[in-house]
Amino acid sequence: MTLSANHIHFFVSYAVAFLVFGLIGKWYLWPAIRERTPGIALTPLLLYACLRVNGLMFLMPGLVSPQLPGAFAVPVAYGDLTAAVLALLALACVRNENAAAVPMLWLFNIVGLLDLIYANISTFKDHVDPTYLGVSYYLAVLNVPAMVVVHVIIFAYLLRGSASQTGARPGIRQAP
Repeated sequence: MTLSANHIHFFVSYAVAFLVFGLIGKWYLWPAIRERTPGIALTPLLLYACLRVNGLMFLMPGLVSPQLPGAFAVPVAYGDLTAAVLALLALACVRNENAAAVPMLWLFNIVGLLDLIYANISTFKDHVDPTYLGVSYYLAVLNVPAMVVVHVIIFAYLLRGSASQTGARPGIRQAP
């Protein structure tokens, strides 16, 4: 695949957004959540992840170019929808301190991140010119980097040492 000026502009936008969201995650999100209980720490991140239904834009004629390959649009749109549903289920489990919270968090995070990785690979594999994205261009250059950072932060939260100093463990009610 030959890189056009459109690709370069897209990659610069994507890289800057990724850097900025990464810094927001490192400087503001992680310090604010790392020692908090799952219900407090993960609720805003999971609520944001529920907005991944925006990926369905890839299936809407008029919002994207008719030249947008279906091999890219269909799996990415339904992958985003699947991740949004899993985020909603994980959110319900976390907020209700359900024993399924940890498995649901892992399932959402793995499926959601794999969907984003697939979308990035598919962009090249299926020869997606950024102009084919139409108005969903903003979804690709802003939401995708932000969502990758959300996934990384949730993985860090799940893997953090000693389940925080408060002793909280995701999905397990703490004794009063």
